[in-house]
Amino acid sequence: MFRSDMKISIVVPVLNEERILDRTLSHIPTKDEVELIVVDGGSTDSTIHIAKRYTDKVFVSERGRAHQMNYGAERAEGDILLFLHADCLLPENAFQSIRETLKIPGVVAGAFDLSIEHPSFCFRIIEFGANIRSHITRVPYGDQALFIRKELFQEIGGFAKIPLMEDIEIGRRLKRLGKIVFVRPPVKASPRRWLAEGLLYTTLRDWYIALLYTLLGVTPERLRARYRDVR
Repeated sequence: MFRSDMKISIVVPVLNEERILDRTLSHIPTKDEVELIVVDGGSTDSTIHIAKRYTDKVFVSERGRAHQMNYGAERAEGDILLFLHADCLLPENAFQSIRETLKIPGVVAGAFDLSIEHPSFCFRIIEFGANIRSHITRVPYGDQALFIRKELFQEIGGFAKIPLMEDIEIGRRLKRLGKIVFVRPPVKASPRRWLAEGLLYTTLRDWYIALLYTLLGVTPERLRARYRDVR
């Protein structure tokens, strides 16, 4: 039975995020019904020190976003899991939206529409394309802050232990079980990847990798060489 006061556990996987983590965590309202968990993958900067300012549930695990998120989920006390990237900001009333979405019959998970924190019109085009893609495929990317009941997450075995595409992989499995709903206001993502690698290149590269994985079945291990982490 769904309860309106279900506790939400926010799981944030991190690796050398000292430049941006303070801002992300400071935007998360801490209440009794919200739990913050940060899982570090072996940072060599002050990431862990920053995280400990906001929560005592800071863990160090094997590196890899999928592994880190599974690790945090295993230690979560909440009824609902929210997976948040370190460079993304939750919108106001995010927790209310999450609870209202998950109580809808037939809904197995949800995520937020995407916005990018940059004034350039080029980013509005990227946002539009990303949101159209997710609404058509009904599969969210990781920076859209996936949320799901912990019980169901455990039943399906969590994120696949792969180096890339863990967000699309779990979304495809969930889609076979029920509806994935996208809500607004959107989550705000940092533009750092696009600014570091170039708007056109980053956008086309991300879409190309996703197509190789979803349509041609190229393994995440092979795709990993085409992707570069940006901090």
